Amino acid sequence: MISEKAKPNKKKVEQVNAVVIRFVGDSGDGMQLTGTQFTDTSAMFGNDVATFPNYPSEIRAPQGSLYGVSGFQVHIGSMEISTPGDDLDLLVAMNPAGLKTNIGALKAGHTVIVDTDSFTKKNLQKAEYDSNPLEDGSLENYRVIEVAMTSLTKEALKDLGLDNKSIVRSKNMFALGMVYWMYNRDMDHTLDFFAKKFKFKPVIAEANSKVLKAGFYYAETLELIPNSYTVAPSKMDKGQYRIVNGNTATAWGLLAASEKSGLELFLGSYPITPATDILHELVKYKHFGVKAFQAEDEIAGITSSIGASFAGDLAITTTSGPGLALKGEAIGLALMTELPLVIINVQRGGPSTGLPTKTEQSDLLQAMYGRNGESPVIVIAASSPADCFDYSYMAAKLALEHMTPVILLTDGYIANGSEPWKIKSINDMEPIGNRKITTASDSWHPYDRDNDTLARNWAVPGTPGLEHRVGGLEKDKVSGNVSYIPENHEYMTNIRAEKVKRVENYIPDLKSEYQEEGDLLVVGWGGTYGSLHSAVGRMNDEGHKVGHVHFNYINPMPKNTEEVFSKFKKIIVCELNKGQLAFVLKARYGNKHEFKQYNKVQGLPFSVIDLEEKFKTLLKEK
Repeated sequence: MISEKAKPNKKKVEQVNAVVIRFVGDSGDGMQLTGTQFTDTSAMFGNDVATFPNYPSEIRAPQGSLYGVSGFQVHIGSMEISTPGDDLDLLVAMNPAGLKTNIGALKAGHTVIVDTDSFTKKNLQKAEYDSNPLEDGSLENYRVIEVAMTSLTKEALKDLGLDNKSIVRSKNMFALGMVYWMYNRDMDHTLDFFAKKFKFKPVIAEANSKVLKAGFYYAETLELIPNSYTVAPSKMDKGQYRIVNGNTATAWGLLAASEKSGLELFLGSYPITPATDILHELVKYKHFGVKAFQAEDEIAGITSSIGASFAGDLAITTTSGPGLALKGEAIGLALMTELPLVIINVQRGGPSTGLPTKTEQSDLLQAMYGRNGESPVIVIAASSPADCFDYSYMAAKLALEHMTPVILLTDGYIANGSEPWKIKSINDMEPIGNRKITTASDSWHPYDRDNDTLARNWAVPGTPGLEHRVGGLEKDKVSGNVSYIPENHEYMTNIRAEKVKRVENYIPDLKSEYQEEGDLLVVGWGGTYGSLHSAVGRMNDEGHKVGHVHFNYINPMPKNTEEVFSKFKKIIVCELNKGQLAFVLKARYGNKHEFKQYNKVQGLPFSVIDLEEKFKTLLKEK
């Protein structure tokens, strides 16, 4: 381990294709803001980026504790970036707990920056260190840059008259300034951010700006950093881009669907991690006719949305796994009344309260079957932060055109992660129709159906001549009156199921990336796309014939699913659960295909390296 003090040094710039950086510290150290600023600056420079925020569920976990570490990982590159990366090129650790829980991810020989002021006896004990890792030789495989960030921050701000707490809170900007210099990033974006965010607190804006610059110029003097690095802009399709996270993209997709369909958007929701930001985002757009209702509980959230749908709105409700369980009965009500409704479930680790801020894919079976009676609904899943826009738009389109609830599954990983999103024109998006009827006729009945989709009529209450009944009791197949006739119940059960099945005629075919046939087919769904895409790409670069299919449409599945499966010798299903999609696939196609599984339930995304090892092992098996 080499310790470094500030010395003037002439530097050179080295070009690299990609870099993975992780900022870690206490939950109050501002790691999310630090990572976000580095991400936004890199994106504005033209790099492709992918991020992974990782923070504790407590609002303020015990300071210095191992489980209280908050982190933000960003992967930037001059090439396609599909994941936040595996092994780190740079680790910035603001305290011993952050160092201990993250040093294992740093590549040997690469750089870790630490705030030496935080390596006190008390903090070392909280991090369960028996000795100081900066002194005991345990970090000898890494290039360690020891910086007294807290002391240097205090020195930079000694003349501003701020209290000690406000001064110390700025130390994350010292770290960011150092990283900006190391990777040739411009400070202007962050300086503008301070000016806008603290418009009415100019002293705070000045403090953060001074510390950012202090860190930048301090890094320039460090002899241990012999050169800085630059990552060239990536080659992306021409157009306007914006960095978005999955929750923001989801909200914007719903806004676009509202505009395209000509219907006002109603959101009935109860706050729950990690879905709440969709509510926060949509509240901003009252001027677009958005009606956002924060309900007193999950049941009130969804039932208010069902009422809004009955009244003719594009109705949405948002939640996570525990909330989806509470909404189950009301989803059955929307199914029975055959009203359009979008239910967005941002999955998190479970069961019960589980891991509120960690990712998991454990709600698929709940989405498929978690209701009483025969109650099939459309289930789709987004696979990246940016395409949350596309699939929330599609969820609204399917709900309105097929008059049935749609569950859209995202997860904490893509909801909080961010990437560049190419801004779309509403004129270029698919049209959205509906079955709304505004005038009465003698032949009208509430359960008249479209011959192709089987979607029933949608009559808005209050329209003369279109009076009808809705509710949870079974309806007569024509009049909509309550019916207990056995044959009618069976008919209605079958037609509701057939209506969902016919959606397969309106969704795209399943396509295999890299190979259309070969030795191994990797199957995934939802937010695991980036990791699987990258791992399969590497396998093909090494000469293996491996394909990758990713399910965005799960109920119903694409019509050509079995045909795609039949072209590969082996199939492996990779999920962040114990095998829920595998369970569904075995039930549907198990008589023709064997489905191997690779599962991870740690609240973390897949590692590309681990996936490659699994695939190679499977290819070797006879």
